[in-house]
Amino acid sequence: MPPVVTVTEYTDPACPWAWGSEPVFRLLRQGLAPRLEWRRVYGILFDEDDDPAPDPDAEARWYEGFVEGVAAHTRAPYAARLHWLTRTSWPASVAAKAARDQGDVVAERVLRRLRETTFVLGRPADTAEGIASAVSGVPDLDLDRLLSESAATRARAAVREDRAETRRPLREVCGLEGEGPHPGRAKEVGEGLRYALPTLLFDGPGGRVCVPGWRPLDEYLQAVTTAAGEPPAPPARLTAREALDRWRSLTRPEVELLTHERTPPPEAVELATANGPVWLHPDEADSHPALRPHALP
Repeated sequence: MPPVVTVTEYTDPACPWAWGSEPVFRLLRQGLAPRLEWRRVYGILFDEDDDPAPDPDAEARWYEGFVEGVAAHTRAPYAARLHWLTRTSWPASVAAKAARDQGDVVAERVLRRLRETTFVLGRPADTAEGIASAVSGVPDLDLDRLLSESAATRARAAVREDRAETRRPLREVCGLEGEGPHPGRAKEVGEGLRYALPTLLFDGPGGRVCVPGWRPLDEYLQAVTTAAGEPPAPPARLTAREALDRWRSLTRPEVELLTHERTPPPEAVELATANGPVWLHPDEADSHPALRPHALP
């Protein structure tokens, strides 16, 4: 049996760099699944005690431009208009954390829907009502259970621990200077620091490797090699139809990286964004909030 490597992903549902990293992360989780154990830690990009913007619309327009700048590097889709800036990361992070209790596949689909409220709809799910609307219809999801557990103390306490862990970054990323648009230097927050989002830690028999910020696939594969003590088999690609069946929602960078093809299967339902399409499985389209006008409050 190959050595098992534990991956810790520091992330946030509303982070544009994390959204843009999903094609690579999906490939790692799918293609290297037998030897990777994946753990998500929610770092809380937008905290509850952040000062409210004096002009919310101006702040949303500024962040819209920031997301567009990130997408110039990641090629990720983004909404033509961001109707408001995420008011707090807590509801989405708690819901994503609580979804783990319903299995890895359900948890992935819940988190994907929550990301898409910001980057496809432009209406971030940052309230209990928004969460319920965003994830309604996710296959195999017990929505009542998710909402109940999201409102309970345990899920919020788990995210509180995640927030604290994210604010204890490794020394090597503190003051980090590197190449690229997002080298992963730890961010100053309040009186302390937190990991840049996303950051991945790889832990295995060969030791620990930290890969912060925006990185190409080869750096992650090298991190797996170092942590495992031996090179992994190349991640397998799927057909476009297999990928759509597996993930139910695909961006153009995901089709190109995850499959042997460059176009989705003909039955895919296309959603337009300001930076290219998102393709949905027909069953996903039946319940997706983007196809329910004004679905999110």
